[in-house]
Amino acid sequence: MDFFCLHRQCALVALQDVKTYLNIEGGQIAVFDATNTTQERRTLILNFAQENTYKVFFVESICDDPDVIAENIMEVKVSSPDYPERDRESVMDDFLKRIECYKVTYQPLDPDQHDKNLSFIQVINVGRRFLVNRVQDYIQSKIVYYLMNIHVHCHSIYLCRHGESQHNLERRIGGDSGLSERGKKFAVELKGFVKEHNLSDLKVWTSQLRCTIQTAEELGVPYEQWKILNEIDAGVCEEMTYKTIEEKYPEEFALRDQDKYHYRYPGGESYQDLVQRLEPVIMELERQGNVLVICHQAVMRCLLAYFLDKGAEQCEIGLHAATFNPQEQLRSAVQPGPDQKAPSVQHGQHAFAFTRVPSSSFFRYMLF
Repeated sequence: MDFFCLHRQCALVALQDVKTYLNIEGGQIAVFDATNTTQERRTLILNFAQENTYKVFFVESICDDPDVIAENIMEVKVSSPDYPERDRESVMDDFLKRIECYKVTYQPLDPDQHDKNLSFIQVINVGRRFLVNRVQDYIQSKIVYYLMNIHVHCHSIYLCRHGESQHNLERRIGGDSGLSERGKKFAVELKGFVKEHNLSDLKVWTSQLRCTIQTAEELGVPYEQWKILNEIDAGVCEEMTYKTIEEKYPEEFALRDQDKYHYRYPGGESYQDLVQRLEPVIMELERQGNVLVICHQAVMRCLLAYFLDKGAEQCEIGLHAATFNPQEQLRSAVQPGPDQKAPSVQHGQHAFAFTRVPSSSFFRYMLF
């Protein structure tokens, strides 16, 4: 079996995995990531989709800027398993040769003639320009929206819960209370962190609730308030303790315990609602440079779930206490004072920051 026959056979096997995922495992969207650079290969995919009544949306990345190509090779391909322990110059030479080989058979999507009836987006030179053709449904429009908002560049996103609030001390959820004395001390420490790490050109975002605003004001820099960064709305349970909720609304308390993600507070929100609310912030974070987001526990869980590709329940962030290390373990980050008990992870705050490096598809973590 020659290389091209083997390559085609691998594609057919992968397409059967797609079918299993969508038809048996309950999947809704499958990404078929392969070198679909010829009309013949794309016809194979379209025939497969037609046989199984799937919709197809092609995403084509076109890059002809030598500087962008070189930067991508150095940042991404040098660390690829394809090049174990090889010097940068040989990696560059080898990958440029691979590109020349692909050019021989490469047939771009043709929006004017051959492919004018297909649904696709062409991303040109890493987002400098886009060509969008025949977007036909909501999912396809969301894919276009996402691709037009992400930018492949190195930038840092710092996520931080607000300083401890008066409601935190009283174990009350929601509300709009100010910082406690300990929360004010944290705000001072956060200012020191920003100064120590020389975070210049840093944008600061907060919610419209007092505890995040008071935390940001201590920094002495301009900040932007986002209403959609407000904490999850607890509806009729606002400003209650969980003990009070259990006593006053035992059925609601039990329902929340069974399915926290889908549970919606009476007159309030669920985590599912919150994820939808945060979408514009996530898209804007993808577009921006360095940003410090001072937010709330539920909001931070959802943001971390997106950036770390985890469930919200795996993103527990403690008050003055816990953070993720590079192995994604929770650990104590702030030692308690002599008159304090060691803070618990479940009720902690203020310790997490991370640096996202989209261009190399991994995360680096910083602790504070």
